[in-house]
Order: sequence, then structure tokens, then C-alpha cells
Amino acid sequence: MDLTVIHAPGTLQHSFSVADYYQMASAGILSADDRVELLDGQVVEMSPIGNRHAASVDELTEQFVMLLADRVRVRIQGPVRLSDLSEPEPDVALLVRREDRYAGGHPRAEHVRLLVEVADASIEKDRSVKLPLYAQAGIPEVWIVDLGSKCIEVYRQSAGRSYGHRRTVKPGETLSPEAFPDAELSADAILCR
Repeated sequence: MDLTVIHAPGTLQHSFSVADYYQMASAGILSADDRVELLDGQVVEMSPIGNRHAASVDELTEQFVMLLADRVRVRIQGPVRLSDLSEPEPDVALLVRREDRYAGGHPRAEHVRLLVEVADASIEKDRSVKLPLYAQAGIPEVWIVDLGSKCIEVYRQSAGRSYGHRRTVKPGETLSPEAFPDAELSADAILCR
């Protein structure tokens, strides 16, 4: 279950920076076993990974590595620094290849070609919280794999806190990252049908 914090009227809410977030980990407040990410200054618990979610991420990983390994770095459930207040961990990120393989620091928005969120229990958070943060950071393309509705939402053309173009890909159709139109993936395989 996602962590929901309700603040009483007149109480203070503190926003944490990425530096604060890492200090909490160093101090033992957050452990390596905590499934959390930093979204707009808030430490947010991530949903557990179910069977279909894991299978979808595995399929995306396999397909992207087979199709694009020589052109991008494929990052799975690793941090992407969007700002000083947000460092989400999308399920899949297609990144610009760098000589240091990002050992010198987590990728930033300008390194991202595509982010993918696989959503089962997290669909509302992915749409209402994470998607606006991705748009605001200038992420050029985001896919939300909606396992519950059996479709893939494709968002392109970031503008402010939203995207100018949205397409829904259904079972039986194919899709490709905008940056790599020759890399065609099957919606059926991604949706684990």
C-alpha cells in the first residue's frame, strides 16, 4: 500500500531535498530494504512488486536490451534525478550512453530518452504525481503500462506539468520509442497476455 500522509490544519510539512534523502539513508533512518523514492520533496513508499508487474518489467528489459543495447543504457528500477526535490525510481529508463556508465552520478532528465512505469496498484500515483514531475523535468517520453486496464499509455511532448500528446496502445498493437522508431515492441508481450 502506498504511504499516505494526512496533515492536520496548521501543522508543518517538511520537504526533503535529494541531499537530505541520502543523509537519512546514511544515518540509518532509511535502510536498503525500504522501498521508497523521493517525489517533490516527499519520501513516498513504493507498492510491492507483484507477479505480473515483475513479468512486464522483465519483458521490457529483454526487448529493450535486444533492440537497443548498442544505442542506450537500459536502467531497471534505478534512480533518475529530476530536480533537487525529486529522485524517482522508474521501472525502466532508456538513457544516453555515457563512458562512466553513470558511476559518477545518477542520470538527470537530459540523459533520459524514455521512462516506463509499470502500474498495477500504483496507477493513480503514476498518473497524478509522477507524470507531472516527469513533464516538468522535460522527460521527452513516458509510457505507463496499465496492467489493470490492459493498455499502455504513451505520453510525449512535455509542456509544463503535462504532456501535449497522449496515445493509448491496446492489445494486438505495437509501439516504439519516439527516439527509436525502428525498435518495435508488442503490447501483448509487455502486458503479459
